[in-house]
Amino acid sequence: MNMKDFDYLGENEVYLDSACQSLRPKPVMEALSKYYTDHNSCGERVKYTWGVETDRKVEATREKVLKYLKLKKRDYFVSFTLNTTYGINLILSQLDVSGLGITKVVTSEIEHNSPFLATMSFASRHGLPREVLPRGEDGSMPLDYDYSGAVVVVNCVCNFDGRRLVNIRELTRKVHKDGGILIIDAAQGMAHDSDLLEKTEVDAICFSAHKMYAPSLGGIIMRRKLLPFIKTSFVGGGMVDDVEKDEYLLSATDPDHAYTKFEAGLQAWGEIIALGEAIDWLLARSKEDKRILHENAERLFEALKSHEKVHLLSTEPATTMSFYVEGIDSHLLGAALGDQGIMARTGYFCVHYYLDHVKHYPPLVRFSLGYHTRPSDIDKVIAALSKI
Repeated sequence: MNMKDFDYLGENEVYLDSACQSLRPKPVMEALSKYYTDHNSCGERVKYTWGVETDRKVEATREKVLKYLKLKKRDYFVSFTLNTTYGINLILSQLDVSGLGITKVVTSEIEHNSPFLATMSFASRHGLPREVLPRGEDGSMPLDYDYSGAVVVVNCVCNFDGRRLVNIRELTRKVHKDGGILIIDAAQGMAHDSDLLEKTEVDAICFSAHKMYAPSLGGIIMRRKLLPFIKTSFVGGGMVDDVEKDEYLLSATDPDHAYTKFEAGLQAWGEIIALGEAIDWLLARSKEDKRILHENAERLFEALKSHEKVHLLSTEPATTMSFYVEGIDSHLLGAALGDQGIMARTGYFCVHYYLDHVKHYPPLVRFSLGYHTRPSDIDKVIAALSKI
């Protein structure tokens, strides 16, 4: 793998926390810097040359997001937010419950706190029952459940063991047939598992750019059919075409500006543009890059699986794997690894309900790989674990 885009990473520095935030390749950082040095301006508000260039590049990023997932502009639009958590809450806080005929909320037991807490709050606010469904070892959601009147919020890739929502297309058809809507937490899926989301017909996808080699940013990809059922309550500059004393005209009434429905105030223009660069960078990854990433994950999986005292949660190789070691506190283990230049996350990774209260696991160690991961990094991790 050509590591020139990550040549700032020291030879003895092993970064295994991509599930939190990925390292940024140099072209992405350069794109962000170029915004500030070449055309630092407000989008959609100015007519001078810098602003025109900002508008062009921001619009290009919206188109790239849809192209990345092979979704059509006539069916979907893209809004930018702070992160996945913010996007999920932004949708649920403005969803027209009565208009959609929503009678219950559904999530799964292996969710990050982003959808888990947001669905809890949504159910409480509207006095609705909330169902927490099990997921299969392969990540699948049950298809024999009645999703009538349900707003379903689940991840497409789990953030502690990498299991994928392998039946996402069947689930989408089932939810829609039953009369429900489906919102996907794609925080862990956009970088390495975007194939799951390609050409799907889910109602909304929320993602975090900082987990897909881009700056800190969030996004909402929403099906246009859902737009009439968003009762706008979070409002501000950039969202309106006209304002009178006691009323206003939303820009989102124009199909070409539907994205303004979720974009109150000044946006992170530079970060949006750099996300476009990150998508170009991801699309340019070669078969060799992907092969090396898979082989790194496979080697690490086999090494962890082979240790007698290592309890590995993942059932197959993935870019994200979690484990604990008998007789060793995971936080102390994480610190010991850190002393050797190996950076990994420890704890419950914002999945307290399932990992702590359902499975009763002790705190865990999580290794999450990326395109920056070198075969030599895996060698160092295996050697360090053996030594410890």
